[in-house]
Amino acid sequence: MKVLLLEDVKSLGKKNEIVEVNDGYARNFLIKRKLASEATAQTVNDLKQKNAADAARKKKEAEEAKLLAEKLSQQIVRVGVRVGEGKIYGSVTSKEIAEALAADGLGVDKRKIVMKDPIKDLGFYVVEVKVYPEISAKLKIEVVALK
Repeated sequence: MKVLLLEDVKSLGKKNEIVEVNDGYARNFLIKRKLASEATAQTVNDLKQKNAADAARKKKEAEEAKLLAEKLSQQIVRVGVRVGEGKIYGSVTSKEIAEALAADGLGVDKRKIVMKDPIKDLGFYVVEVKVYPEISAKLKIEVVALK
């Protein structure tokens, strides 16, 4: 019997897969526990439509992410910090960079900003922003002193 898995089943398959199993296993275990449903023509068609819609949504999100990455690569973000005797107080964090981007109209989550080392001096820096899986941008940051 062919069944459509509604949840991940160990050693059988992942959610939304169609698998062939014994009739008794399907009726007495999988369907009874709502882990699967019988794979009729209607459910198979619904699954294909859902997969096509998911693919289209992911494609659209990837295109939007590429546009955002392009904007970020051309942007220079100025972050103002307090300075005393040539040294800055603390360091510039990804939170401060995200706030500066939000002020410029580009909303980026602070967890997507990858900083190898904390920024502890004035000047220009380049950090990576992971916009979407496998899509990232190099963001230029200028750390300036507040007056």
